[in-house]
Amino acid sequence: QVQLVESGGGLVQAGGSLRLSCAASGRTASGRAAGWFRQAPGKEREFVAAISWTGGRTDYRDSVKGRFTISIDNAKKTLYLQMNSLKPEDTAVYYCAATAVYRDYGRSPNEYDAWGQGTQVTVSS
Repeated sequence: QVQLVESGGGLVQAGGSLRLSCAASGRTASGRAAGWFRQAPGKEREFVAAISWTGGRTDYRDSVKGRFTISIDNAKKTLYLQMNSLKPEDTAVYYCAATAVYRDYGRSPNEYDAWGQGTQVTVSS
């Protein structure tokens, strides 16, 4: 099993930056693809970005391409999401997620079997 804990959320003005972190622990924390999702009030959870377990491949939703960067430090077992040029529409609770060991990432929440508790990101206009 793997446990995920996010940090780094907060309140920022439009145009600002935040970096989210997601620390993994547990016997099978390694070898998992990972992703970030977000959920705004009254909306469904949506895909933001994903990365292969080696870090060699990434995927982003169109609205964050060029602004967000996902990365992984396997030595530290930590996933990151660098968010630049933030917009009010980026406001949401952000969740990190991990797939089963050696399984590839996807865009559906159903493809992930471990989730963090979420961290709030609020972007003011």
